[in-house]
Amino acid sequence: MSNDKFPIRNDKKYDIHDRIFEFVIDVIELTKVLPKTPQNLMVINQVMRSVTSMGANDQEADGASSKKDFLHCYTIVRKESKETVFWLRLLERTNAHLKPKIDPIVQEGSEIVAIVSTIINNTNRS
Repeated sequence: MSNDKFPIRNDKKYDIHDRIFEFVIDVIELTKVLPKTPQNLMVINQVMRSVTSMGANDQEADGASSKKDFLHCYTIVRKESKETVFWLRLLERTNAHLKPKIDPIVQEGSEIVAIVSTIINNTNRS
């Protein structure tokens, strides 16, 4: 945790469900400290939609009743993860003073995209 009311998690989790949950929390916490300009509010709305969809679809995949359902859910997780990273990068560029806080979240989002892609590829092969 950082010392100025904003969490940056350095304790990597290896369970994808935990990582996604913690990522969602980090994004929510980030939105609390962003300046509430008209431009940021539009992006905050978008990033909140994509990151919460990402988390919800991860949980749905965890309870999937078939391989097809699992793949469908994780395909949505990957899509929403990529969209979330896009919105975070946009926030990072337009709120340069917060770059040190946003950068690790963008990195974690990118890692989650890669992990979810691997899960999808490995599931397709099995």
